[in-house]
Amino acid sequence: MLSIDLTGKRAFVAGVGDDRGYGWAIVRALVQAGAAVRVGTWPPMLNIFTKSLERGKFDLSLPGGGKIEFEKIHPMDATFDVPEDVPEEIREDKRYRELSGYTIQEVADTLRDELGDGCLDILVHALANGPEVRKPLVDTSRAGYLAAVSVSAYSMVSLVQRFGPLMREGGSAVSLTYLAGERVVPGYGGGMSSAKAALESDTRTLAYEAGRRWGLRVNTISAGPLASRAAKAIGTIDRMVDYYRANSALPDVNTAEDVGNVAAFLCSPLSAAITGETLHVDMGYHIMGMPAEDQLGGG
Repeated sequence: MLSIDLTGKRAFVAGVGDDRGYGWAIVRALVQAGAAVRVGTWPPMLNIFTKSLERGKFDLSLPGGGKIEFEKIHPMDATFDVPEDVPEEIREDKRYRELSGYTIQEVADTLRDELGDGCLDILVHALANGPEVRKPLVDTSRAGYLAAVSVSAYSMVSLVQRFGPLMREGGSAVSLTYLAGERVVPGYGGGMSSAKAALESDTRTLAYEAGRRWGLRVNTISAGPLASRAAKAIGTIDRMVDYYRANSALPDVNTAEDVGNVAAFLCSPLSAAITGETLHVDMGYHIMGMPAEDQLGGG
């Protein structure tokens, strides 16, 4: 029987801070397929995340038995590439003061020091943040716009740049995007639509450059809206989910598990000939050219 088998593979998933988002669902799918998983967690979330794990507040169960186990949890702030980038006020912040090695380069160096070169097969970018996401683009400040693009798009470039040399031939890098990178989605502001458009464009270029340099495949998943804790920042996420359910080609909404399974596929040998793709996992919402709810309502 054809199945996804990641036994003997190691994954690094950047952007996991709770058990409700797409990042966690991807971790679950990768572990279920047999991969060893390390995660990178934003320093301000690190203590809450690790304490929740210790106290059994997260669902660690796997379908068919077993449970999620992390090889290691790394503090990681994708805003910063190297230690010199970290401003004094961040270094002295109480959530950072006792931590070290949380820039992207330092996390990559830690993996190399602990595991050696050629230690990684899978890289997942589940990072996004726009401090002004509730503002229309026309009202977004330069600082807010650049912050959104920095964390949500350039961080993928930085991850591939710094983790690529650690990856084995045939490795896979996957990120998460959203339809707002292609079409207008009112309420998804603050430069986040621009960041997703950049991420999708960079996926194609990185697929070529990282493919030629390290034999690495690079793809992105355009997932439908999910009412995760992080997505609550948008403000209209519940309305977006309801709209997708009413207007998708398949009249429902995708689950986090759907996205996790597709990520596992893209990270497996079964997708060895796929790279540079934006793969939509949204019940076919992206193909619709007009709202379906009126047509459905009319029988």
